[in-house]
Amino acid sequence: MKHLFDFSDFNVYDSKITNLSVGAPGPDLLTQCCEVFKEATIHRLNYEKDNNSFLFQYGPTLGINDFREELSTFLTTEYGSEVKKSNLVLTAGATNGLHHILSCLLDMNAVIFVDEVTYMIALEAFGQFSGMRIVTVPFHDDGVDVQELKRLVAELKFQPHPEKLFWGIYYAIPTFHNPTGITMSQEKSKELIKIAREFDILISCDDVYNLLHYSGSSPKRLFAYDSPTDEDYKGHVISNGSFSKILSPGIRIGWMECPKRMVEIFRESGVIKSGGSVNNYTSGIVTSLLQLGLAKKQLDIYAAAYKERMETVCLLLKENLPSEVKFLPPSGGYFVWLTFPDTFDCVAFNQFCQVHHQVIAIAGPRFSSKQTHRNCLRICVVFHSVDVMRAAIERLCRAYHEFKLI
Repeated sequence: MKHLFDFSDFNVYDSKITNLSVGAPGPDLLTQCCEVFKEATIHRLNYEKDNNSFLFQYGPTLGINDFREELSTFLTTEYGSEVKKSNLVLTAGATNGLHHILSCLLDMNAVIFVDEVTYMIALEAFGQFSGMRIVTVPFHDDGVDVQELKRLVAELKFQPHPEKLFWGIYYAIPTFHNPTGITMSQEKSKELIKIAREFDILISCDDVYNLLHYSGSSPKRLFAYDSPTDEDYKGHVISNGSFSKILSPGIRIGWMECPKRMVEIFRESGVIKSGGSVNNYTSGIVTSLLQLGLAKKQLDIYAAAYKERMETVCLLLKENLPSEVKFLPPSGGYFVWLTFPDTFDCVAFNQFCQVHHQVIAIAGPRFSSKQTHRNCLRICVVFHSVDVMRAAIERLCRAYHEFKLI
């Protein structure tokens, strides 16, 4: 799917144009990975010295035992609630996990319910499953419109193929939503679990930002609301996580936290089973990062840098844009979502910013399967240093005042 003014062709390292679309740690942060990965690699190879060929084999289907054990301990501490090793499946990142979910658990004619604005690459991934139907659901300041979701789910429900668990899926980003930065309210989280159980749909949570909270503790993940102690529990939620935002995108390591019945399906998946453990060698290195406390160290460094950048951006936007431009300062994650007056054209404005002020972001239609929200703009705050971000946001604000006069 080609979008008007697609920024995928832009060089994100171009010193002449500040690209505010990049959802990844910046080069100043990733440079620090060199030493910690060197230390972890030496540790892992020495750790396996009695059988140092193990890391270079296919590996166990769900991931090596040590990785899943260390990951469960790390996540339990960071989330503040239990994550069981038996629920974890190694992936090559959250997008890889999403593809496994779509191909292994869903009827080929499944209905995919999405927020009316959501992660743009997920929309592209859904489009590759040509038999599946995408249905949008209104999204508000405290999350999805659960009553409208329930109405749509009841209307579209069908009996799935007997070899597949689910006829439908709600793709959610409950914590520090992409692109809006919103975190789902507790009330709506509980309602979502009721809907999933009543109509037997899967909720796939893109939980890649959960550990990047800039005040207080980590928000409770939706997976934890689907409690096995409930009488009507079957397991309807997957928490799809990744080290891409908190360690390094290039290592291609993530995880799915799944109910037991789904773990067994993934264990027997032809793709995973044939390839053995996904990224076995690198998962071993990440195991050492976890064991040595280096992953936690990097997370803390990133979170502190991201917090400073987020607060700087929100303050500048508040000071330099009029009240007609709305945004909710996020308490974590990567993104600030600007909503301009209804008649404002952010697609054209974005082009104006690039040409006249050397700054670009992503306009709202990129996040909508229906190409709506043309009056919205997403800014990613994490890729550039504070000084670069400050200068870029000041230019963007000046551009707004100039563009209104055209």
